[in-house]
Amino acid sequence: MIGLIGISLGDVTGIAPEVALKALAAEAQSDDTRYLLIGDVDHLNRVNAQLGLRLSLEPYQGGKGSGRFLTHNPLPNALPEGLVEGSPAAARAAVAWLTDGAQRSLRHELDALVTAPVNKQAILHTGQPFIGQTEFLTELSGAQRTAMMLLGQDDRGRWLRVVLATTHLPLRLVAENLSRAKVELAIEMAAQACADLHLPRARIAVCGLNPHAGEGGELGTEETTIIGPAVHAAKRRGLEVSGPFAADALFYRVFKGEYDVVVAMYHDQGLAPLKMVAFETGVNWTLGLPFVRTSPDHGTAYDIAGQGIASSSSMQAAIRLAKELAKDRA
Repeated sequence: MIGLIGISLGDVTGIAPEVALKALAAEAQSDDTRYLLIGDVDHLNRVNAQLGLRLSLEPYQGGKGSGRFLTHNPLPNALPEGLVEGSPAAARAAVAWLTDGAQRSLRHELDALVTAPVNKQAILHTGQPFIGQTEFLTELSGAQRTAMMLLGQDDRGRWLRVVLATTHLPLRLVAENLSRAKVELAIEMAAQACADLHLPRARIAVCGLNPHAGEGGELGTEETTIIGPAVHAAKRRGLEVSGPFAADALFYRVFKGEYDVVVAMYHDQGLAPLKMVAFETGVNWTLGLPFVRTSPDHGTAYDIAGQGIASSSSMQAAIRLAKELAKDRA
């Protein structure tokens, strides 16, 4: 049984509060899960009223009370109204709420944590080092072996699942940061994710780094020195893995159902195809953390913030996956 799902509110100058509340309103119809919204309570109440959702938001009192939609702000003061997009105050608050959610998860107060979008540039402008929420949570939790998976389905129910060997790096640094150990870890995490998702098989396809998977060494050697040896090592451990393949053709084969999950070498290699076919339903799932963490696959969308038109589909998918994973762990 699920006790409590946490949602860190993210950057309130973007669409995060809107999609979080819309998603909860939709999910309220399906079960009686309880949620803890970690963020600015005054802002939540304003957005709740503006959207006409009429969610019953109640203050969190630990294990007391029976409310379904609970709120908590670990900061001593509320944020002012009318903050401009990318506000330093909102960026600092987003990190504080993310930290609070992670700490509660580590203390087992939450069964899962769903993280609403933050803006990395806004956070960096506050002077705080920040690569991404995945890396932040990995460091905070002390996890040694994590990987980023994004997954989603198109309107015909066809799934695409991608695990990244490297995450948020400048493209010019990918090759020098790629290692056999990272590729092996991504393959291992991909196989475990398939098991956690109760898929009948874990057929893993691994991308090459270079065009045409290196063209036999003519366009790069990473396939023969790093990726290929990692694939062979995983095969020796009994995993159903193939590659490295040329990435430009591989995703077509995966989408047609030949494989269950792709291991991509860098961020855009894997996520551009994923978001092309499943932007509305895509979920970011951090594999290897000591707690369940999911997130929608989009950003803060400052350009449509406050207009009430943001789609909550990805946030709703993130909440649903978090609940399913939390049930299994429970």
